[in-house]
Amino acid sequence: MFAWGVATALEARLAGGTTSGLATGSALVVLGGLLRLASQYSAQVLGFDKGRALARARRAAVFPRLLAIAGPGAPALGATATFGIDHIAAEQARAARFDPVRQSATLAPLLVVVVVAFQSRVAALILFATLIPFVIGMILAGGAARQAADRQMAAIAALSALYVDRIRHLPIIRHFGAEERIARQAGGAAQDVAERTIAVLRAAFLSSAVLEFFAALSVALVAVYCGFSLLGLLPFPAPEHLDYRAAFFVLVMAPEFYLPMRRLAAAYHEKQLGEAAEKALAEVPELVARPCASEGVALRDVVVVWPGHRIGPISFELGRVGLVCITGPTGSGKTSLLAAIAGQVAPSEGTLETLPPGAIAWAGQVPLLLPTTLAENLRLGRPDADCASVAKAVGAVGLDALVASRTDGLATVIDHHGAWLSGGERRRVGLARALIADRALLLADEPTADLDAPSAERIVALLANEAKRRAVIVATHDERLAAVADRIIAL
Repeated sequence: MFAWGVATALEARLAGGTTSGLATGSALVVLGGLLRLASQYSAQVLGFDKGRALARARRAAVFPRLLAIAGPGAPALGATATFGIDHIAAEQARAARFDPVRQSATLAPLLVVVVVAFQSRVAALILFATLIPFVIGMILAGGAARQAADRQMAAIAALSALYVDRIRHLPIIRHFGAEERIARQAGGAAQDVAERTIAVLRAAFLSSAVLEFFAALSVALVAVYCGFSLLGLLPFPAPEHLDYRAAFFVLVMAPEFYLPMRRLAAAYHEKQLGEAAEKALAEVPELVARPCASEGVALRDVVVVWPGHRIGPISFELGRVGLVCITGPTGSGKTSLLAAIAGQVAPSEGTLETLPPGAIAWAGQVPLLLPTTLAENLRLGRPDADCASVAKAVGAVGLDALVASRTDGLATVIDHHGAWLSGGERRRVGLARALIADRALLLADEPTADLDAPSAERIVALLANEAKRRAVIVATHDERLAAVADRIIAL
């Protein structure tokens, strides 16, 4: 419509400037521009909606698989974060930016050829002829780009894993004076990412060069043909008659033939990263179906093996209620056994029947804290918990005095380190969160550590009372807690 408007206005001007021809051409130009604007905006909206839906579905599928990877073969924390955040974002960008323009690049050039053919069959043939070697060139460039993108994704995951691991162990690095060596290691990993990124960009520039060459060639050939045809200077008998309107229309439409492919080239980087991310996420192991008990937990000759360490065999059963204490010296495997019961570590031997993840509450030694309010941190396991349930749990673990001392109470904002919380208070936040979640099985790791005697006795009484209405398994060194247990498993 835009091209026909331009051609109509120019023909009217050359014919003497008739008002009706100029008005019709101008109206078509404006209307065509508005329609293009509306279509491009709609395509972006639909693309981003598709990308958000894809990311939501991928998170729902991938996050449980990532959370289930535990044990000595589990990837580093930084690599796991790359899988769950960066790779999914790359797939979302591909769906939002690349997929819509790929559909356009598939159909629009053929549509342009058909439209141009109504005015000039020769110009349409020229456009179509330049498309064939262009497609071959893009296929060759795309194969090299795909390999470069795969290597870049692997390097980024390795750098993320290295960075997070070294940041977490900075005190140890400083203690042994290894700053220079670690800096060289991090610098080498960063340089590897930079080199692989340059390789990806090199492939992208090669694709763009191929595109621009054939786009310029096709427009130039069409322009030469139309100009010589209008001037009657073709070196061969004219296969068709072109007037000014048809010639101008074909010349305006010629750049449109490669415009969708230019947009495709601009979004090609998202395609490369998205495909590399999809390939990497496909390697995340699927969830392993574990036997689930109808109620409680049952371990039969369970063995958990770590490099240089073996836990078990261990056998015990716990029904719907009761308290089991796992005791033993530091490093004996108490936390690892809890992780196996939670479904985070697969036993190497034996049979372990436990409840599904949605029926298990976990209170760890270092509970997860998010940079938000204390109330929202307490509701992580049950976001719809009412204020009465939160207040009851806070009082049960002995945090009510702490909350009362803060100006904003439960609305007090904390950071991910829990900067104004002591170690014992952070543990009690984790235990309160587990109580609010109200699950059938409660797992607690050293719940009385870092607490003074009165606070520890309060937690012991709380867990003993909770064991009357749900199953409770605790890893502990505390003899007072072990004294009220229904069964003690000594490692």
